[in-house]
Amino acid sequence: MNDHREERNESCCREDSPQQQIIEMGSSLVENRRGTVQCLTVIGQIEGHTLLPPNMKSTKYEHVLPLLTAVEEREDIDGLLLLLNTVGGDVEAGLGIAELVAGMTKPTVTLVLGGGHSIGVPLAVCGKATFIVPSASMTIHPVRMSGTMIAAPATYRYFERLQERIVDFVARNSRCSGEKFRQLMLSVGDMANDVGSVIYGNEAVALGLIDRLGSLGEALESLYRMIEKKREES
Repeated sequence: MNDHREERNESCCREDSPQQQIIEMGSSLVENRRGTVQCLTVIGQIEGHTLLPPNMKSTKYEHVLPLLTAVEEREDIDGLLLLLNTVGGDVEAGLGIAELVAGMTKPTVTLVLGGGHSIGVPLAVCGKATFIVPSASMTIHPVRMSGTMIAAPATYRYFERLQERIVDFVARNSRCSGEKFRQLMLSVGDMANDVGSVIYGNEAVALGLIDRLGSLGEALESLYRMIEKKREES
């Protein structure tokens, strides 16, 4: 009986180890004198209710949501750094993650590296402070849907309402108005085979989607300052 308990304890230790967290979930816990920060990556395609092929890099929302809840509730974690390099993916899964981060009381910072495309845009703007590197890009386009669709008014209304959920979230969590975001979403001439816009680091800041240009050092400094301010207020 004791042997089984020891095996379970060893298994838990392996699962909670920093190396295992990075391998399984793309996350790590960083501790120093300024605070304890949970670093989480959103990479590849955001996986929703349907499993993606095993050869595709993906972020699974059923892994991310409990981790974010734990970050919010654990007293030994001071803040969250969200690193983004995503092509987008499942709309509701992406919005679910973004809403959870936006609703956290702890300091949160997002940093776009490489790309924050499609439903990655709400994820890019969901932090209390948002950053983008100059070379990163963001693709803004209307909602797409795969599979069988019924050509009925209700289908088009569903698309419209789903799109408005995204527009509303971005407008609430950035300095970009809903009207401006719709214009970017429906722009023609920027994408060869599609409707929408591709914007880069400086443009994202100028449009008010992202707060500041910066990379890891700037993002961490902003997060630590928020942590220090929260401690002073408590």
